[in-house]
Order: sequence, then structure tokens, then C-alpha cells
Amino acid sequence: MAASRPPPLGALGGGAGGSVGAAPAAGVSMRMFHGEVFLGEMEVFPMKQGGEGGFPFPSNEIRVSHLSPPSERCPPLAILQTIAPFSVRCKLQSKLMPPNPSLHRLYITCFNEYKSAVVLVGDEELHLVAMPTKSDKSPCFWCCAARAGLYASSVGMLNLRCLAIVFDLDETLIVANTMKSFEDRIDMLSRRMDVEDDPVRIAGMSAEIKRYIEDKELLKEFIDTDTVTDNGKIVGTQKEEVQSMSGGQERILRPVIRLPERNAILTRINPEIRDTSVFVKLRPAWEDLRSYLTARGRKRFEVYVCTMAERDYALEMWRLLDPEGNLISPQQLSERVTCVKSGSKKSLQNVFRDRGCHPKMAMVIDDRLNVWDDKDQHRVHVVPAYAPYYAPQAEMANVVPVLCVARNVACNVRGGFFREFDENLLKRVFGLLYENGLLDLPYAPDVGDYLVCEDTNFLPNNQPPIPEGMRGAEVEKRLNGQSFRGEQWEGQQTVSSTRSPDDEGMPIRGITGGRNIQPNGGAVAIAPSVFVTVLQEIGRLCDSKVEFRSTVSNGKSMQFSVEVLFSNEKIGIGIGKTRDEAQVQAAEKALQNLESSYLSFASPITGIPNKDSRKSPGSGNGFLEDVTCSDVDISMQEPSGSTLKQDHSNNLDKLSSVMSLIREHCLEDHHVVFRDQVQNSGPARNEEYHFQVELAGQILGRGVGSDKDAAKLLAAEEALRTLKSTTDPQIKKYLRPVR
Repeated sequence: MAASRPPPLGALGGGAGGSVGAAPAAGVSMRMFHGEVFLGEMEVFPMKQGGEGGFPFPSNEIRVSHLSPPSERCPPLAILQTIAPFSVRCKLQSKLMPPNPSLHRLYITCFNEYKSAVVLVGDEELHLVAMPTKSDKSPCFWCCAARAGLYASSVGMLNLRCLAIVFDLDETLIVANTMKSFEDRIDMLSRRMDVEDDPVRIAGMSAEIKRYIEDKELLKEFIDTDTVTDNGKIVGTQKEEVQSMSGGQERILRPVIRLPERNAILTRINPEIRDTSVFVKLRPAWEDLRSYLTARGRKRFEVYVCTMAERDYALEMWRLLDPEGNLISPQQLSERVTCVKSGSKKSLQNVFRDRGCHPKMAMVIDDRLNVWDDKDQHRVHVVPAYAPYYAPQAEMANVVPVLCVARNVACNVRGGFFREFDENLLKRVFGLLYENGLLDLPYAPDVGDYLVCEDTNFLPNNQPPIPEGMRGAEVEKRLNGQSFRGEQWEGQQTVSSTRSPDDEGMPIRGITGGRNIQPNGGAVAIAPSVFVTVLQEIGRLCDSKVEFRSTVSNGKSMQFSVEVLFSNEKIGIGIGKTRDEAQVQAAEKALQNLESSYLSFASPITGIPNKDSRKSPGSGNGFLEDVTCSDVDISMQEPSGSTLKQDHSNNLDKLSSVMSLIREHCLEDHHVVFRDQVQNSGPARNEEYHFQVELAGQILGRGVGSDKDAAKLLAAEEALRTLKSTTDPQIKKYLRPVR
């Protein structure tokens, strides 16, 4: 529970609408039932003065249908303010004193178990939320409206700190082709070569055609023989059992060949029709993104798919991406995959037609922004279209692969959303009383508020002449054996601009610096915003949280300020005219602070040359003297001599082991940090270091040593002993329950 809440009291103290102390509004008497059981007479007050908006209850009676699911940590008002902000319709209090025992039991149950009493009115649910009051006479409620079914699905997500993520398929996660689409693309490129004069472009198109032909020959072999010859080895099909596309209970066997070294899969949409065979290329780093979404056996995101492709094809493509059904269970697949007619707009409201999630709790990964409804576009993370034939080296030329960037963005979005939810909304809701009004409700977080766009458009100046694979209306035509005019590709660009027709004259979202790449695998010039993704990758490697916090100055300059926190330590700050500019500057400064320690950590893992790390990156900047990943210490000074190096290595090993044990005791979202302990008086003795270990601001242990590693190890060992023996409730609330 994020904060303690007042005891359940129960009478009208200062009126209905407005803030505490407002003059009472006129009430209306109504009878209240739970099913067929009469609970008593209630006095109903409008939220707004003068009764504006009327009362939501039909026939002037309140009939509770059922109680909402219980919540573990979120009171009903916090959930309702998130999924239906400022939807309080009226207030209710019992007229009888003392109240009917049945009404009193309902009130106490709702208050103590974080439930609401639900009244069904058409397509809406009216949730009666038990509220504490300034007096203690009668049960009282706030009445909030929400779409039917939305509350029940949101309770579990908010309790588990889970959001939703929606994926596009074609050219976002995969590129797929049939024999005919391969032939048409080869023909189109050949005709363009015939009229091209530039020898560099001719060479590029020739290499692209060669790549298309190589995969086309593999697909033809698969169609003819159910085998392929890969690097001289014959690979046969595996019969993979899948559910019938028609929705029936029967199972079908689909021939599939997986070529992991090529990051490719060959499949047949309809096993009886060989012409429905498809060659699929999976985007690199998909496994990294997929494993993050379900790491440690818990879902960080509920996963959905929204595509303009034909449905049978879309279901099979997703099965190839999620063969074990860890992201979307087979039982949920039909409702979690949304296929939009080509030319129509995608929308989160359509994706969540089953009320499985509120759009403000969802982010989107797509290679095009303008296919989404305007009101959802601020929740879309745009990735460059996957182009394995036009620029096969581009994907891995990035310091951080595109889908790893997407993973980092998703991590930041989730962290920002629930930091706002836990630290602001929950705390303020716990302080609200029945007498408060609408204006006292806190701001509800929106995923779009935390979606910081990153420069992943590494093909802005050299667009592929044609789409790499099938998409939209082309999929259905190809699989049904119909022709698809290649001329429809003329003028199309695979990497779509992130601006809409209404955005002319505005800067393109997410591009903060130049990045050029030569087609067909040329070199990349890295944009400044790569600092952001590299910093996030360091955090992932160190199992430490990287956070960006931004503010806008109050002065006339309207400059943005962004701070970088690494394991809750501020390590960089940037100021700029835009949020992106400030974020890049902050990330660059943070990397300068982390440079020596990161290279020391990364060199045995990634082969990065280990530069001289003797210079302290934190000296003189006022941010950080020592940076520690949550479970691995990174020395700021490289010891000399074999004995010192051995001791340093031993301390690191012991520290890593102790920190692993500490993490096993702590809840996932609460991080243990080291702080350089400030001495109260007198100068510190030479070569003596003081550190303390903190959990959510609580000191767990202190250590003093001749070097930083030894001091941290002593502090960590004391912290572990504290966690094992503590009875302090302020510490225990951050620990995993003992099984």
C-alpha cells in the first residue's frame, strides 16, 4: 500500500460539490438495493452546484448489481481516476441514523477490501466508492462512471504495474514475401536499373536484387520439395501443430523450416496450397524485446497486435514471433489480434474493443505514425521500417539495435507512468475525503506523457525504392493468387515520415540530429541521440534503472531541463530549447560521468577497449563521485599490482553475490543503492572510504574500508543481515513476502 488512509467514517460534513468547506447542495432521496435486498434510503447530491448534469440512476433508485474485484494496493478511486478521469457524477450518504446494518456492512466491505459497489446503467458502470469523512455518522460514497468491463480489467494491471503494448507486424517486426511478390520486386528493380545512370546506385540495386533472388530460390525449393539447401546442408520441414484458422477445435499441421542463422522462417499459410508459402525475415533483437516483456515470470506489458494484413496471415506471423504463446495465450489470440482494412485508420479504441485496457495505459510500436488515429499518435513509438534487402547492415550498424531501443523506451514509459501513479496519484487519493470536490482530484498519468521519441530513422536520405515485403492489401491478394500491380509501389517509401499532412512546416518528430547511411550496407554516422540509447543499454547491462526527469522553466525563455538518474543517483543534467535537445545533452554528460566505469565493465563482455579509468568521471561536476550498478560495483580507480588486482576481483565477486541475495529479498521495483557517506566532522583519514546502503531512503548498512570495494562489501553484508532480521515495518513493506 502506497500510503496510509483515514479510517472509514461516514457522514456528510461540508456539502457535496467543490472543495472541503463548500456550501451544501440540494440532495434527492433515493432507495438503494443490493440485488433485491433493500439497503436503505440514500441522499444523493450532485457534484456540481445547482444540480447541473442531473442524476445517473434510472427510475430514481440505486440498484447495486455486484461488487468489483478486490484490489491489492490501489483504492477504487485511484483506478477510476486513471481510466475515467473526473467522472464523479454525484455523492451519496445514508439518511438513516444509525444506518441499516446491511448498508453499513456494504460500506465497510468496500472500504476495507478496496472494492466498489457497481450499478449497471446501459453500457456504463456506476461505481460507488466508499469514502472517509470528517465526521463518523453515516456511510457515504462517491459515484464514478466508467465503460462497462474496463474497471475489472484495469484492476489487475495497475496492481501488477502492468501496461499494454501494441505491435504492428509488417516492416516493424517482420518482412514477408511470396514467390510472386519476390518476382515483382526483382522485376521492378531491374526496370529501374535500366534507366539509372549513376554507377553507385546501379551497383546497390544489383546487390539488392541478388539478395532477393537468393531468398526466392530458397522459397521455391521449399514449395517444390518441402526442404531447403542452406550452406550446403539440406534442411527438412517440421510439422508444427496449430489451431484451425476457421476458429474450430480441429488442429492442423503446418510445414515450417526455421533458419536461425539467417533470422528467417519459411511457412505455409494453408498447408494444402503450396502457393501460400511465405519467406519471413524476423527483425534482429526481437528475442531481447520479447524476453523483457515477460522477464522473471511476470508480465510487464499485456501484448496486442494491430495490422492491416489479412487475418490468417497475421495470426501465423504472430505465431512465428511467439511460438510458445508467452506473450499472447492461444485462448486470447483471436481477441488480441486486430486486423484493420487497408486504407483505414488504426485506433486503440478498436484494439481494446473488449475493454481490456484503457488507451492511456497503452503504447504502440509501429513503423508508421500516420496510419494511427490522431488522438493516439502521441502514444506511438515510431521505428524505422525493417529493410533487410535494401540495407542489410543498417539494423546492426546501430550501437543499439532498433528493437533494443524500443525495449528501452517501453521500460522508461512503464517506469514514468507508475512513478507518477504511485508517488502522486495514489498518495493524493489516500488524502481525499467525502467532502472534497472534483478539483481536488489528482492528475492521472498517460503513457503518451512518458514516450520520449528517439532518433531511430537511420534511412532518412536513402529510402528503399519499394517496400521490402508484403503489407496491407497486398497480403490478401498474394495469398489468394490475385495480381498486385507493382506500379502501386511507385513513389512509396518504406521508412514513412512521422508527419501527417497537417504537420507541414513542423519538425519531424524524433529526429534530433543527422544520421546518414549508404544503401545496401554502407556505414552509419551516429546521431547525438544515440547517447540516450547507449545510456539505457548500460543500465540494462548493470540491472540498474535509468530515468529521465524533465521540467520546463518558468521564465520567458521556456527552456527544458532534463536530469538523468542512474539507480536513483543524479549523474547528468541538460538544458535545451526542446525536451529532446535537453535529454540528449543530459545523456551525453551522464555518459561522460560513467565512461571509465562502463568501459571497465563492458570490456570483458563486448570487447570494448578498456581505456584508462584512473580519472574520476565525477570530479568537479557536483553530481557523482562514484557510480554503482545495483548488483555490480565498477571501480573508479584501477589498482596496480597483482595482489591488489586479485583482492579487487575477490571483493567484486563477493559484492556481486551479496547484492544478488539482497535483491532476492527486495520487491522488483525498489532498488538498493550505495551512497558515499558524508562525515560529520574532521577530515577523513587517508585511503579510507565510507559507504552506506539504502533501500527507498532507509539505511540498511554502513561500511568503512581502505578502498571503495571493501567499504561497499562491508556495507552490503551489514545490509543483508538487516534485511534478514528486521522487524521495522518501514523496511518490510519493500521486501518480498516470506514463503
